[in-house]
Amino acid sequence: PKMIRTFSIIVLVSVYLSFCAAMPVDNKKLVAVTGATGRLGRRVVVNLSKQGIPTRCLVRREIPEDTKPDESKLSGGSSVEVAAYLRSLPNVELVVGDVTNNNSIDKLMTGCTSVLSLHGPVPGPVWKSLIPLIGTKEDDAAHSKMINYISLQYMIEAAKAGTCNRIVRITGKGEDPYGFFSILINMLGTMAKAWNYEGEELLRQSGLNYTIIRPGIMGTEPCPGKVKALKDDGQDLPVSRVCYDQIADVAVECLDYENAAKSTLIAMNVEDGKGEETYAPLLKQVQPDRRNFPPSLLAEHKNAARLGAAFLVGFAAVSAKLALTVVGNLFRLMVGK
Repeated sequence: PKMIRTFSIIVLVSVYLSFCAAMPVDNKKLVAVTGATGRLGRRVVVNLSKQGIPTRCLVRREIPEDTKPDESKLSGGSSVEVAAYLRSLPNVELVVGDVTNNNSIDKLMTGCTSVLSLHGPVPGPVWKSLIPLIGTKEDDAAHSKMINYISLQYMIEAAKAGTCNRIVRITGKGEDPYGFFSILINMLGTMAKAWNYEGEELLRQSGLNYTIIRPGIMGTEPCPGKVKALKDDGQDLPVSRVCYDQIADVAVECLDYENAAKSTLIAMNVEDGKGEETYAPLLKQVQPDRRNFPPSLLAEHKNAARLGAAFLVGFAAVSAKLALTVVGNLFRLMVGK
């Protein structure tokens, strides 16, 4: 009888622990958002507010007292005008700071249960990216290293020291350094693709719960029908057009799925009828990352960008020579007449 009682206790404890492990964690008690005034971020904040979820947004500028909230500014207003409207929404608070400042991140994430990392570098002058010696330096707050990588370091540190249960990061496809779009974006965007991937790896190696979402080409045009598709484990899907609203939906919805923790998701659209109308059935099937992602692709990205720059310089030189030849021939013809 004693052995039976002991065995019964062990079984009951095991069942209880399994039940507790299966209990969903409330990741929406307080959601922190970066990139809140961007085209994706503003939709996410509106989504959270409509659900009654307390939301804290990081914004870079103070809002002047005379700036009145105006919903119409969501579609074409300045970042300050968008922030003024977001501040007027129920359950939304703003804190002023910058993602490249660790104190700002600490202030944003204090007491939060999850953070939606939706920020990205703002494109600057093309010549600054093409001429590294006089362009944006890596330690400049506007550089992609600071925005896509260092900011993630600060978020990870804040999450480990605080109450954050999940970091959701929106990135993009970046495992093909020699792909045309990777080279182009890296050349014109201070290595944005490269540092996005390095930031992803920080999350994957952190031991924290994360959900990385790599969307297609985002736009404002709606994408109705059964077109939504998700692949976990960073598996490939053909690049497609997606709308901001649907990526905002999946960024918020994934917080309700514990199985989506520690997963890298590709979010694209497929032919109508071959996908799903909502993300719920797709998120239910998501599994944590299983494959070994490359620990770093920075060297490959930089090498590919150098090759792209060399090709661009060569193309420009040939074009200039051809133009000079044409001009010279025209001049000789005019003089001959």
